[in-house]
Amino acid sequence: MARLVEGWRPGALGFIIGEHGQYYARHWGFSAYFEAKVAAGLAEFTGRMEPSTDRFFLAVDDAEQIVGSLILDFSDLDYSDPAQSSGEAHLRWFILSDRARGQGLGEKLMANAMAHCDALSRACWLTTFAGLDAARTLYERHGFSLEREEEAASWGTTVREQLFRRPLRL
Repeated sequence: MARLVEGWRPGALGFIIGEHGQYYARHWGFSAYFEAKVAAGLAEFTGRMEPSTDRFFLAVDDAEQIVGSLILDFSDLDYSDPAQSSGEAHLRWFILSDRARGQGLGEKLMANAMAHCDALSRACWLTTFAGLDAARTLYERHGFSLEREEEAASWGTTVREQLFRRPLRL
């Protein structure tokens, strides 16, 4: 049975990069460009991470192997205005390994992340793309709404990119 932990652990970056690269190549035809973009973004985030707000939420199995991740980035540039940070949380790098799916871990990771946003009185946003229906259902269950949708190739493959926002909870 997997459990949730908070904070970076050795191997977390490798898990996140590898899992994203494998999953999105296998299911969506994404290329090395996407995996490199995940790696570069994750390295950039880790170098500027603010411990008082930013969070690594991880799921680990009984052997202490990482099987899931969700990161909250409070200082990333705003998707709507890339010239500045919005101060909102950017939900990033949310993924579960194939063997961890279907156990409720995604729900638990999301609940912990949203509780952190609420404790800091911050809104949250994320980008994804059309076709990830289970993820969209989870996002909407946690208060996210689709704000914008457009064809884009920002991940190296043309998809129907979506921006979701979750307003500040009072």
